[in-house]
Amino acid sequence: MPRRKPRATKGRRPTKTRARRPAVQVVRNAHPITLTVNGKRQERRVEPRLLLVDLLRDHLKLKGVHVGCDTSQCGACTVIVGGHAVKSCTMFAVQAEGADILTIEGLGTPGRMHPLQVAFKENLGLQCGYCTPGVVLAAAALLREHPSPSEEEVRVAISGNLCRCTGYRDIVRSVLSAAGRT
Repeated sequence: MPRRKPRATKGRRPTKTRARRPAVQVVRNAHPITLTVNGKRQERRVEPRLLLVDLLRDHLKLKGVHVGCDTSQCGACTVIVGGHAVKSCTMFAVQAEGADILTIEGLGTPGRMHPLQVAFKENLGLQCGYCTPGVVLAAAALLREHPSPSEEEVRVAISGNLCRCTGYRDIVRSVLSAAGRT
């Protein structure tokens, strides 16, 4: 719905126009789903076309799951589903029924960071940080399967995650540094 431009008024501040939302949102064809996110069981009724990234960000308020391109190109929305790195913008929430999901919020705590988070901090593996949650989770999935990966294996594992700030040298060094600590 196009927004109307506020009318110009002399000496008075224009009032903000807000779109009216219904008091109760009716979700047609809602499907019940149950999943575990960061160790906590979640039950929701979701619209069948709701993407997993939107469920995590908008419904569960896990803002560490970023939306970059919304077309599965950048990997900013990467989470771990059932032990595998998944771009959550490519998966419907209903497909996650019964799954165990890990987001960056569940990887460590502010007082006790995960070894990957420590390694990224020590090796300057981030700059703006927008891509970092997705890269860290892609690396975490790799280290679960291959605790001592080669540099090439690290580069392949994070190849679906784009970083536009640092380049990949410090990111790869961070992952290799964390190998063996996890």
